[in-house]
Amino acid sequence: MVNTPPSSSQTWSQRFESALHPAIARFNASIGFDIELIEYDLTGSQAHAQMLAKTGIITPEEGEQLVAGLEQIRQEYRQGLFQPGVEAEDVHFAVERRLTELVGDVGKKLHTARSRNDQVGTDIRLYLREQITQMRRQILEFQAVLLQLAEQHVETLIPGYTHLQRAQPLSLAHHLLAYVEMTQRDWQRLGEIYQRVNTSPLGSGALAGTTFPIDRHYSAELLQFGSVYANSLDAVSDRDFAIEFLCAASLVMVHLSRLSEEVILWASEEFGFVTLKDSCSTGSSIMPQKKNPDVPELVRGKAGRVFGHLQALLVMMKGLPLAYNKDLQEDKEALFDSVKTVRACLEAMTILMSEGLEFRTQRLNQAVAEDFSNATDVADYLAAKGVPFREAYNLVGKVVKTSLAAGKLLKDLTLDEWQALHPAFAADIYDAIAPRQVVAARNSFGGTGFEQVRQALQTARQRWLQSEAAH
Repeated sequence: MVNTPPSSSQTWSQRFESALHPAIARFNASIGFDIELIEYDLTGSQAHAQMLAKTGIITPEEGEQLVAGLEQIRQEYRQGLFQPGVEAEDVHFAVERRLTELVGDVGKKLHTARSRNDQVGTDIRLYLREQITQMRRQILEFQAVLLQLAEQHVETLIPGYTHLQRAQPLSLAHHLLAYVEMTQRDWQRLGEIYQRVNTSPLGSGALAGTTFPIDRHYSAELLQFGSVYANSLDAVSDRDFAIEFLCAASLVMVHLSRLSEEVILWASEEFGFVTLKDSCSTGSSIMPQKKNPDVPELVRGKAGRVFGHLQALLVMMKGLPLAYNKDLQEDKEALFDSVKTVRACLEAMTILMSEGLEFRTQRLNQAVAEDFSNATDVADYLAAKGVPFREAYNLVGKVVKTSLAAGKLLKDLTLDEWQALHPAFAADIYDAIAPRQVVAARNSFGGTGFEQVRQALQTARQRWLQSEAAH
């Protein structure tokens, strides 16, 4: 195992006469978490070395030595042989020291025309660029599960709610497609943010650029960045892209948490709309009958964790003068944890929805037939026969009140009772208020009518195929 040995002198200049206090050294060190960036640091450093060789700042042979040495460190790390400790302070110093051990004094040339400030900024962007790509892939996998479920349940009915009160019956597919639309916006947002992440700060130096004849566009091209920061101060101090990512990540968690809350309700005895399978639920330590919805509860709980990281980064950035400040070290743990949390939640919810629950269609059909969610359709029925809607609305409200007092549903009223309320009622009122007809009749664009839902499914599936092809 290769460990970075303690340095006999400080990493910084001879301006300092003594080493850091051990406790301050531990407090200052970021190696415990920024080791996450090592592969990105190696990749960025290889591009920097190639650029130095291309511009004649170092010889081609020195450039090749540096690139080969950095690749050896990559292999050592992957094999578990390179594990720097706190004495290395951060991953960037650890790599540079190991490189010097491998290739000698030429390793000390790697940092020419570069600062840790633009180096860190480059590493974070390379990391986040890859994570956004993977997260968008997971969103497509989640959507695929929702689309498959929706295709199975176009004509399955489910109560729709406002204020958590029964409102109007819906196609279950329509309900599931709402989450497809939400996650489509997540997918799009992350793609837009990717463009701003994909900008190279490399070569900006500490804050003012460099006196060396570097070629920033060449190193950016090697790293497949789409553009280069135009201002060196902005380049090393910008974390807008990280905040934007955390905003998008928070919205992903909002959407997963909303679905989680619904699954938790649906799985309760009171609702009984879904059955949780053993693979995605747990039991109680003392109540043998319990089957707990741990997956959606954890997702719902973890949402606050990601929101907290967004708030932390906003507060950290709001008072920072240009350019780099050590406060920015705090961005990494927030980003790393948010990425891991969102990706874990996407994976868990994809499994839950694909194989962890089953919709109880008989119970759902029963649910939509035992309430007054067809009351609006009675008002619409009268309005279609020339009764002013507000008059019809008030009349139906009175009908619901009297029916509740009598312990009846609207479907239980006799035709004589309907006609006593208003002569416009005829025998076709029973078809008009049947739950399946109530859903089918809502055939406006974007509505829950079965025809509209099938069209929406076709559109969503085609859009999904195009998004899949783009990856």
